[in-house]
Amino acid sequence: MIATRPRPMAGVRARAVPASWLVVKRGMDVTIAGVALVGLSPLVALAAIGIVCASPGSPFFLQERVGKDGRPFKLFKLRTMFNGAHLDHDKMRALSEVDGPVLKIRNDPRLHALGKLLRRTSIDELPNLINVLRGEMSIVGPRPPLPSEVADYDEFARRRLTVKPGITCLWQISGRSNVSFEEWMRLDNEYIDTWSPLTDLAILAKTVPAVIVGEGAH
Repeated sequence: MIATRPRPMAGVRARAVPASWLVVKRGMDVTIAGVALVGLSPLVALAAIGIVCASPGSPFFLQERVGKDGRPFKLFKLRTMFNGAHLDHDKMRALSEVDGPVLKIRNDPRLHALGKLLRRTSIDELPNLINVLRGEMSIVGPRPPLPSEVADYDEFARRRLTVKPGITCLWQISGRSNVSFEEWMRLDNEYIDTWSPLTDLAILAKTVPAVIVGEGAH
């Protein structure tokens, strides 16, 4: 399947921030991602073994996503679906339980036996830390969209592409899939307009309890 390429970013307004803030953010990203990868590696290894037992094939999954300024990159994840099930993405759009150009299904039939647990606990996203170290993502920022989703964005939604995508964000701690697409885009724009290193710390502090509760995770 040929991925739909995002449209140019011309006309989308970015927010100017002090260069020192960006240096601090990158320092936080590298430090947190490095420590987390080492500390959580046993959990990732255990999850990988469980995935192979539940569904033969590689436990890891690389998927094209859209990053800052519309640049595509390969997102690292733990595989939550049966091998090749991601190819049915377009066919499954009619079953989406949320509005907007995204696919979210509470009881997704493409998930293997361990998939739902990995998604509810966000363990499947731990390999995203590799993308953070590579500089393609940040610890905090709007979640990286699929090219096919970006193709249907209006200018308000495309503004989320003016910053690096992240592992956690305001959407992540505000109910995730229980939030409408319009509200999701509003939260991402609010993050862009109010971001500072302290904002990132505040979101990080709320991420762990949000993941434990698992509200809207599917």
